[in-house]
Amino acid sequence: MSSPISLMPHAVCWRADPNLIWAMVVANAVTSLSYLSICLTLLYLVRHTRRVLARDWAYFAVGFALFIVACGSTHLMEVVTTWLPFFWIDATANIVTAILSAWIAVALIGRVRKIRDSINDYSQRLASTEREQLQMRESLMAAQKLEEWSRMSTLVAHEIANPLETIQNLLYLIEISEGVSADVARWASSAADEADRILTISRSTLDFFRQGNHPETIDLFAAAESVRSLLQTLLQRKNINLELAATGDTEVQALPGEPRQVLLNLIRNACEAITKPHATVRVTFNGKPDGVEVLIADEGSGIPQEILSRLFSFGVTSKGEHGNGLGLWAVRHILTRHGGDIRVASTGPEGTAFSLWWPRAFTPAA
Repeated sequence: MSSPISLMPHAVCWRADPNLIWAMVVANAVTSLSYLSICLTLLYLVRHTRRVLARDWAYFAVGFALFIVACGSTHLMEVVTTWLPFFWIDATANIVTAILSAWIAVALIGRVRKIRDSINDYSQRLASTEREQLQMRESLMAAQKLEEWSRMSTLVAHEIANPLETIQNLLYLIEISEGVSADVARWASSAADEADRILTISRSTLDFFRQGNHPETIDLFAAAESVRSLLQTLLQRKNINLELAATGDTEVQALPGEPRQVLLNLIRNACEAITKPHATVRVTFNGKPDGVEVLIADEGSGIPQEILSRLFSFGVTSKGEHGNGLGLWAVRHILTRHGGDIRVASTGPEGTAFSLWWPRAFTPAA
């Protein structure tokens, strides 16, 4: 019967080479300490995040920490067995590590879908937060621009009032002068009316919340017809056909001059968006019991998608350096003040369509 072979420490197997021994001892010692620090870090995180960390994830993190420290214990035993042949203790440490690693592998596989969904959800929420921050910065910049423009417009309104009143007086003198033809008198009267409208607009440019407004009955279709005469030069120069059509009653209660300001802005924008001759701008009025639907469609180049969501914001324009971003902003505020609404019905390479809702009664929004 053969006698059992006595166990020898690793140093004997390594031929007592000091360089090899200390290289293995230092490497395994550093690895063991690193595993221990990772375990302690995980346990610290679990303890200080238990209010927000789900219980099953806390158990998983603790199990992972134990797996890490078990891995560290195998490297620690490599240091011990360099001089002491405690190989059964080493084997026990490896068995415990194998059990924990198998449990961690199964648990990780079971959670992989939840981890994937959580990462994707976090990424989406992070992108959404970045978009919200960008919108907040843009809103702040728009507010700053609005404040600067408000101060400037107040000064401009004050300075242009006197010259415009002088022009009105001169036009009146032309109109009543002897020997003036009927056409010249009519043109002078129309020019005086437009000068009066400019005075009204300049005095209330940003006064969107003034008290004591007195709405009047205004025919939106008639207001569009007057816009046609104002844009006649532009229509002829670009060879554009302006089609106006109406069904039902198109009269609404509105503040004087503001329906024509809305229609003038939108129809002029539609004309300016057209680059090809013989194109058409269609304005359709559909009278309903509680209001009037207006659809303004052009055959232009469309609106860039990157500014579509901010189109009605102050200072945002699709005209590049040729625009100031005030027209659509003013249109939206006028409609909002009347309890109405405006939206982009469609846009693309074949043109853009704006849809307006103008309530029959004057019901200003709060």
